[in-house]
Amino acid sequence: MLERGLAHTRIADIAKSINVSGGLIHYHFATKDELITAMLRATLDIESARLQELAEGPGTATERLDRVLRYYIPESRSDQSWLLWIDAWNTALREPAVNEIMLELETAWLDALAQVLSAGTQAGEFTCDDPAGAAERIDAMLDGLIIRYTLHPTVLNRSRLLTHARTAAAREAGIPVEAFAGV
Repeated sequence: MLERGLAHTRIADIAKSINVSGGLIHYHFATKDELITAMLRATLDIESARLQELAEGPGTATERLDRVLRYYIPESRSDQSWLLWIDAWNTALREPAVNEIMLELETAWLDALAQVLSAGTQAGEFTCDDPAGAAERIDAMLDGLIIRYTLHPTVLNRSRLLTHARTAAAREAGIPVEAFAGV
């Protein structure tokens, strides 16, 4: 699906790539849409659990915030998870089931960010009056930059992307960006 995209992949392509018959896949999934939905749901469950782990993990709020940011930013332009989600955004425009999964993924990410920002504020480490709004602003900026990073390799590298993420997060959390220097 990553090679051809969600819209252009056929059940026969999937069957061939994993060396099974198309009939076996159809035994478990009546349609390609059901297969795509199951695949995205499984990926969502894994990523949501990992985000929750990072948000609730040990360390200062700044350390947890940095872990959440670094998890969200793709390791490379060919990061399979991000390529899948970018393609799924497109599919979500026409497929209600995929749209629902994308909303759940977005909610999990926003909840993890807001949770860390809120916990840091309650602990006195951050000064953030609106953790949910701050999470939305960080998310919107990162989504745009990650698409740019993925599509235009000569324009933005991962290091600069992480610097932008930390700068925005520091502003939203009310801390100096240098707070991320030791993490």
